[in-house]
Amino acid sequence: MTDEDEKMETAEELIRERWELCLDRIGQIPSEPFGEPTFEDYFSKMAVFLTQMEETRCFVAGGGIREASLEELAERNRRLYGDIMPEQYGESYANPAYAVRMLGEEYGRMLSFLYAELRSLIGFAHEGRLFELVIRGELFLEVYTAFLYEWEEKHGLPSPEEIRQILYFFVNDYADETARQRIRELVEPEGNFAADILSGSDFTDLRYLYAYGEYVGGNELETARFLTGLSPETLRLMADTCTEGYRRGFEVGNKDLSVKGTVELRYRLGFEPMMRLAAENFKRLGLAPTVHRAASSILYHPTLFKNGYYGGTPNRQYEFDHKDDRALFLDKNYVNRTLEVTRSAFEEYRLQARRYAGPAVVETFGEPGFEPVNKAECLRLSGEQNRLWVEYRARAGELQREYIPEEERSFTIIAFPVPEIGPCFSSLFYDIIRVNTLDYSLYQRIQQTLIEALDQGTACEIRGREGNRTDLRVSLFPIRDKTRETGFENCVADVNIPVGEVFTSPRLKGTEGLLHVRRVYLNGLEYRGLALRFSDGMVRDYTCENFEREEENRAFIRENLLFRHDTLPMGEFAVGTNTTAYVAARKYGVEDKLPILIAEKMGPHFAVGDTCYSHAEEIRVFNPDGREIAARDNEISLLRHTRPAEAYFNCHTDITIPYDELGELSVVREDGSKITLIRDGRFVLAGTEELNIPLDSPENNKNL
Repeated sequence: MTDEDEKMETAEELIRERWELCLDRIGQIPSEPFGEPTFEDYFSKMAVFLTQMEETRCFVAGGGIREASLEELAERNRRLYGDIMPEQYGESYANPAYAVRMLGEEYGRMLSFLYAELRSLIGFAHEGRLFELVIRGELFLEVYTAFLYEWEEKHGLPSPEEIRQILYFFVNDYADETARQRIRELVEPEGNFAADILSGSDFTDLRYLYAYGEYVGGNELETARFLTGLSPETLRLMADTCTEGYRRGFEVGNKDLSVKGTVELRYRLGFEPMMRLAAENFKRLGLAPTVHRAASSILYHPTLFKNGYYGGTPNRQYEFDHKDDRALFLDKNYVNRTLEVTRSAFEEYRLQARRYAGPAVVETFGEPGFEPVNKAECLRLSGEQNRLWVEYRARAGELQREYIPEEERSFTIIAFPVPEIGPCFSSLFYDIIRVNTLDYSLYQRIQQTLIEALDQGTACEIRGREGNRTDLRVSLFPIRDKTRETGFENCVADVNIPVGEVFTSPRLKGTEGLLHVRRVYLNGLEYRGLALRFSDGMVRDYTCENFEREEENRAFIRENLLFRHDTLPMGEFAVGTNTTAYVAARKYGVEDKLPILIAEKMGPHFAVGDTCYSHAEEIRVFNPDGREIAARDNEISLLRHTRPAEAYFNCHTDITIPYDELGELSVVREDGSKITLIRDGRFVLAGTEELNIPLDSPENNKNL
């Protein structure tokens, strides 16, 4: 045994000893009243939960997933997540409203956060990551001891600030360990927990789903059953579409895939039969998969939009309630400390980071709409914390691009429905496969016709109909030499699958007016009556109709669409051409459930945030006809040369006007004359008539 092996064994032994000490003390708590009944109840329930985590760890480590029946595993999974299911959430300490009602405002918020953090142990217990259990077990005991001491000594409670300090130092003390783990999971394929499940499981035995430790609901089980029942040819087509789009993204972007060594796989449980084939394809491209869990612990920076692999969401309100838990500790020191340890982690994995090629993402859609309830009891970032979080996101993005340069990596995204979309699931799934594999060359030719017309203009005018109040004028980048340059990229099926859009970075000066959509889902959240008003390309005003109080509507948009920025530019203007996807959505009545990945191809769309070429503007990009896309910058991104801190917002969200809400889209020439591309939801430009064929199908007319 080497000295290094001995050190590792000693460290592991110390962790085991710490955990045994934790468990011994935790086991005493349920029978140890200290005189304050409501707090006794909280700590007793948390102690029982932690004991359950140890039982779960031992069950998994002892081969329980292989030996238990599917029914037993389902029951165990239900018990792990039952406390936050909607039917029990009203009286769960994970619910800040209940915790505040029972424990008081200050203690309730902090102890609800603590419980949410302890719940992240479900995944860690399945992975056997004892260190993660130890540090949270010790955190719980430190908080409990503070309460017990004050009650026994003074018949009182510790000060809220004392408890906040315990939580604050937990986050800071373990920032370095978790930063290292986070970066390692992203770029290092060795010792990958989920990749082993992906490569070594028998997918016809659905017990494999419970090995992850994620919530397994009907969507995950039925998706897995459905995919294992698909023909090998269909599964291969799905996987090939994903990996070929990824490869083509490097080719179109003039990036060298041969120097890369890893690809990050992101998917929802149930899609393993497809993802195994995709992983095999990637290996033939020289890329080993990394697969990491979507974060739930505050130490790993969870978000409402999941990055990684993930199961079902037992209660979306629970996740929404805890989205601002970092308000407990977010300050300048935390920002600087987190960035410092992240840099150290990237330095340790510098070589692996340069070989990271980017993510291959499988998104899902079809769950019922989620209308979040804003609760006064939830933690919220202050104005200064909002500013700090925006600063942190910007600096963290810069740091990652230093080690994983944007101009050297790529990605691909593809989406499929889940069974909860309804009885149409099976037939819709096959239609989505068809949408994802439409004729590349047909769309390339038609979209080039659109580009020829768009390049004649100085602006585009877009107006809504049927209750859509959009009235926009989008200013276009001036093309100096139309024989060698173009303003719009001809986008078929590479990084964004399916095919079907031409897009540009619009000029901000002169971009004016109102963008309005009646209903849209963005980053998993529903917006009703969303309205953004632009002046010189910047969002100057905004509202929606989600809540009765206007301040709640504005706060909802600022937090979840503007990502806490005061304003954002229009970073992209595009014309979607995938009428086949539009007809499929109308056929099944699922327009409001489609992800933006597909919805953006079903009409003109407008992104708020950075341009499509963010941080890679210097890379020359060419259309299939050989002309270079000249419109890669706008007035904001150009600030990178003089005021780089102001050049990027590190977000990009597409908002689509569907064809049925579109009255007119026209190109405006310099002399004021117009070329109409779309009128009343139909393509009217000569050479684009084939796009109307799906719209004229009897099935579509029946549903219009």
